[in-house]
Amino acid sequence: MNVIEIKNLTKTYGKARGITDISFNVEQGEIFGFIGPNGAGKSTTIRTLLSLIYPTSGSAKIFGKDCIQYTSEIKKDIGYLPSEVFYYDNMKVKDLLKYSASFYKKDCSKRIKELAEIMDLDLNKKIDDLSLGNKKKVGIVQALLHEPKLIILDEPTSGLDPLMQQRFFELLEEENKKGATILYSSHILSEVQRLCHRVAIIKEGKIIKVEKISALQENNYKKFKIETTTKVDKNYFQISGVKDLEVKDNIVSFLFKGNLNAILKKISGIEIANLWVDEPDLEEIFMHYYEKEV
Repeated sequence: MNVIEIKNLTKTYGKARGITDISFNVEQGEIFGFIGPNGAGKSTTIRTLLSLIYPTSGSAKIFGKDCIQYTSEIKKDIGYLPSEVFYYDNMKVKDLLKYSASFYKKDCSKRIKELAEIMDLDLNKKIDDLSLGNKKKVGIVQALLHEPKLIILDEPTSGLDPLMQQRFFELLEEENKKGATILYSSHILSEVQRLCHRVAIIKEGKIIKVEKISALQENNYKKFKIETTTKVDKNYFQISGVKDLEVKDNIVSFLFKGNLNAILKKISGIEIANLWVDEPDLEEIFMHYYEKEV
């Protein structure tokens, strides 16, 4: 079952770029990554999905219901963390969170305490006195206090120190184990690689790939580094599937995509002292899609 269904979603802002013909689904219980650099259209997609702005064309459903028609009904089960959080400066953290909880018509006081403890957040401080990182923690607690079925996060770790990021990831994994579906939007690829099952890559307002993280890595170039006992002529490895070939003294390095038997046969024809084969990381895969013409 799909928790999110986005079909041909388009939002235009006159001459400024918005999003064009966006389509993807997020399955129940999934942590789904949404990646692209700043300005690619991630926040516009999310805001349209949440009916904070209206699409020019196309449609979106959450829990099988149209996002515009059933917006107030749907939002009871969504936790949303925007990329930038703004609050009433004069309020205390606990008063703000109590006020937020009142919208869900359930007692969230125990949950607020639990989350504040995990995220090391002082509930008695005034919003005005908080650092950027602590304001982000307030946003995280606010998004999760009502135990939503769907969690939508837009650049959630900006402002968090590495220790808090680690706690935050563990918290998300815990929520996911309990059954929450998560849409995780970020330009930080290592986070997406760590957390997500599948990913949509967005470039200049258009989706260029929706794929399992594992498949993205499998179907890509492998990195070869070979130490030889004698110097090898560069032309020896000029075969189909090899790119970025470098020969320096007795070290040969290149990227390879294709039939591994063919490249191993080639390697077996020379005397080797050592061999390394690495998977590319998500960053390298991502750049591969960004360099290609769509």
